[in-house]
Amino acid sequence: MRSFFTQMFVLVLTFAAASVPALAQTGFDRRGGDYTSFQIRSGDPAVCAARCEREGRCRAWSFSYPRTENALAICWLKNRVPPRVEDKCCMSGVRGAGVIEPRKEATEFSIDRLGGDYRNFETAADPAGAACKAACEGENRCRAWTYVRPGYIGAGARCYLKDRLTRPRSKPCCISGVVR
Repeated sequence: MRSFFTQMFVLVLTFAAASVPALAQTGFDRRGGDYTSFQIRSGDPAVCAARCEREGRCRAWSFSYPRTENALAICWLKNRVPPRVEDKCCMSGVRGAGVIEPRKEATEFSIDRLGGDYRNFETAADPAGAACKAACEGENRCRAWTYVRPGYIGAGARCYLKDRLTRPRSKPCCISGVVR
């Protein structure tokens, strides 16, 4: 009888795990298994994930953010699921994952807050914009911040500190947050 309950418990756990949606992973690449690649003018990783969903042979994808101001983002579709490798250049996922940016406290992924800038500077590339957030938290004047990933407005990443709150706008280039 105990064996029966153990088997039922394992079966329930298996179904519960299967019902949890897979998520795309920011800051990870999946190298190898490429069968095609294409440029994405909008720079939006959701375009890459959607194309993988539409193609029957696609099992996984990697999206590479633009590395310079004149370059475009690139989507790599894969006919197998390579292991993920940590790399700030990219976002990757498996078929069915879609693109769901991580939520970390008040950090707003794929959000730009235009306007209200009182200072901006080049910063190190970072998939979470942590240095930009820290700079804002360290200045009394700062109410919000926007980190722009490398390649969208220049070769490097940029941090914009804001002295007023502005309306959030969906843009794959950016990570923003409100601190005060």
